[in-house]
Amino acid sequence: MTPLCPNAPVALTIAGSDSGGGAGIQADLKTFSALGVYGASVVTAVTAQNTMGVAAVEDVSAGMVAAQMEAVFSDLDVKAVKIGMVSRRETIAVIADGLRRFKRLAVVDPVMIATSGDRLLQSDAIAVLIDELLPLALVATPNLPEAALLTGRPIAENEAEMARQAEALMKTGARSVLVKGGHLAGGEATDFFFDGQKLLRLPAARIETHNDHGTGCTLSAAIAAGLASGQPLAEAVRAAKHYLHGAISAAHGLKIGHGRGPVHHFHHWWNS
Repeated sequence: MTPLCPNAPVALTIAGSDSGGGAGIQADLKTFSALGVYGASVVTAVTAQNTMGVAAVEDVSAGMVAAQMEAVFSDLDVKAVKIGMVSRRETIAVIADGLRRFKRLAVVDPVMIATSGDRLLQSDAIAVLIDELLPLALVATPNLPEAALLTGRPIAENEAEMARQAEALMKTGARSVLVKGGHLAGGEATDFFFDGQKLLRLPAARIETHNDHGTGCTLSAAIAAGLASGQPLAEAVRAAKHYLHGAISAAHGLKIGHGRGPVHHFHHWWNS
């Protein structure tokens, strides 16, 4: 990993804030910094949450989301964009408009359900996300419950079903899809990356831990950091999975909160 330098590449996260610091904007900015990328942010919602769950969500107005995007893109040389929690259809619409206006594709993490099980995306916003945002995704990164909601299929129970859902998601217009298999049982946490031509199986040893809050946010932010640094997409996906695996492995050393704690974003730095 390279220390942040004065001319570091810039990545932008468009997502919700996590008051507990383990997911959302906070996890994204930590990930960017850990990977040597300067992080900018557009806040879509403010959540009252901690390691125990989400107590409240207050959305930022669509106009304010648009104003934040304008402020960032008009001044900073943004190399990559990551989109996380966008709970309302109005918010999704202005983000999609902004991406089209500034001619950007994004890493889209369709955050629908928090690790705690709390629903974060309003039901009437799912169709807008599919129609407006996924066609602007350089890569979409759903977990198994999210992939099921997006495809209208049951939650995948094996790798063959995961692969089929990855292929089905390409019909939404996304340029590529990473279906995350952390919810599957077994000794491996296997993801599938599909770009319309090649299907890559990305296994990793499963780590039993209670510190897994923000894993999805961290993975998608790490992909964006890799892209901002000039890595090809498939390489950025592999590197992001490697980084997340290290962050989960080192998380046992963190004692944060009384529930499902965060991964260790700065494991490389703090351990040394």
